[in-house]
Amino acid sequence: MSEDTANNSKGFNWAGALKVDAILCLVAGVGIGLVALAGPVAVWFGAADFGFRLLGVVNSYADWIAGGTFIIAMAIAAVAKIKQIPNGLQLSALALIGTISASLAYVIPESFRPAEDIPPIHDIATDPYRPLEFVAIAPLRADAANTMEYGGSEDMTPRLLIELTQTAYPDIVPQRFDDSVEEVFGRALEAAESLGWEIVAADVNQGRIEATDTTFWFRFKDDVVIEITVDGRESVLNARSLSRVGRGDVGKNAARLREFFALL
Repeated sequence: MSEDTANNSKGFNWAGALKVDAILCLVAGVGIGLVALAGPVAVWFGAADFGFRLLGVVNSYADWIAGGTFIIAMAIAAVAKIKQIPNGLQLSALALIGTISASLAYVIPESFRPAEDIPPIHDIATDPYRPLEFVAIAPLRADAANTMEYGGSEDMTPRLLIELTQTAYPDIVPQRFDDSVEEVFGRALEAAESLGWEIVAADVNQGRIEATDTTFWFRFKDDVVIEITVDGRESVLNARSLSRVGRGDVGKNAARLREFFALL
């Protein structure tokens, strides 16, 4: 037995203390991680307000827990080496699991915080002066918090929505093609399906597609309508993406249309 180990056995129980610290870090980190997971689960089951309150709790504490557990994990490794305590690295790794869990609990909800240049809007149209109307999807939005009326949400007007959209997303404009309506329609339908959208209606004769896209983490449902018309020798594709809930969309609707256009 080494001298340090002998002293440990006669004095302070460093091994026991480090084990307790590691377990506390693990419980704290995994605990806040489970709270973060409970937020979207609550949203999935319809308790949206409750789910967002949970995420507020997570956002207030997760970063502190992540930082604290990381410092303790490093301290455990250092003390275990100095005191020649067996399983010191394993105890440090146990604490780091708490750090990772708390970090994810902070980063994932924080990723839904909009950047400063993203306006608090949830309705994006390539032609905001003549925004497309939803037909087949309209019954599916009967209980949606957001109206289908363009610029009709609280503290919003069509004119303000147009200004905010054109300032933040000047690239979201009608897409023009030299191909026929039928060819563009086929590519548009294929692109929508490849993106995992649920096709609600598709009519090549009308040049219209209506679909629903469900976000991964919170299972938010956003609706998309696409219409392809003829303008001289060109086919013109217009689109509109509208969230069912949420005052802002953290740029998701614009990103969705950009991804869709890129596939065309």
